[in-house]
Amino acid sequence: MIERLWALLIELWGYLGTNFDPIRDTIDVLIVTFGIYWLLVLIRGTRAVQILVGLIVLMTASVASELLNLVTLRLILENFLGSAVIIMVILFQHDIRRALARVGRGVFPSVSEQKESQIVEEVVRAAQTLAQRRVGALIVLERETQLDDQIEAGTPIDSAVSKELLTSIFLPYSPLHDGAVVIQRGRMAYASCILPLTARMDLPEGLGTRHRAGVGITEETDAVVVAVSEETASISVMMGGDIASNLDPPQLRVILRDVLTGERRELSGASETPRVAETEPAPAAEPVSKDTSAPAQASSVG
Repeated sequence: MIERLWALLIELWGYLGTNFDPIRDTIDVLIVTFGIYWLLVLIRGTRAVQILVGLIVLMTASVASELLNLVTLRLILENFLGSAVIIMVILFQHDIRRALARVGRGVFPSVSEQKESQIVEEVVRAAQTLAQRRVGALIVLERETQLDDQIEAGTPIDSAVSKELLTSIFLPYSPLHDGAVVIQRGRMAYASCILPLTARMDLPEGLGTRHRAGVGITEETDAVVVAVSEETASISVMMGGDIASNLDPPQLRVILRDVLTGERRELSGASETPRVAETEPAPAAEPVSKDTSAPAQASSVG
């Protein structure tokens, strides 16, 4: 094995001595480095990271099997990784599509920013109205991770995001109020959706099934969730398994705008456990520390 590594090193040194161009190769390395960094930033917090780590482990095992002359393991991995490009396209099809969409959004940022700002404003106004009426609500905003595999889709609505429609959906006499509204690709895609419940036991008392479902979906995806409590009339935001409660509309607006523009990747700004039982909004968001327990599947969002 040592002789083989030494031969590879000599071959690499000879190749660099013949083909190395400082200016050209430096530019080449910088471009590739930027591309890898951009890819890691893009998939951070999504399930694609776990898949990518799995592929890296398999590639490492393949190299080790060749160096250690493990014939059977090498044969299996070579046949599997021989179609690595096709496998990666299949596994990362949603992430590739979103990456291309993000590139397009960078070319035409004004349109996307205007649309995101409108969505945030409609969600904030709806949450404020529902809190004033003490009507419970659960609104899920999809980000990079596609939610189709994590939710039990309810009723398709495919509508523009509007305060009036959100408010009417969650009114108690509405047939769609028992569940979550999911906003995908800038539109209200589904209503009355079933979300996975968190299995955490450290959430504050007073958080019902609605909030547990909101925390559960954010443990599995990078979605951001807005919840309104019918008992306390408080507005909460969940992201990354954390929850910030007792928000007023301006605080909610700032958090959603920062999250959707990528300026905020986690809830922060307070260190105490949220006082869920309060009916008056607290001056700042108060996140609950994240736990890694796996969520259980819910039968209703309630």
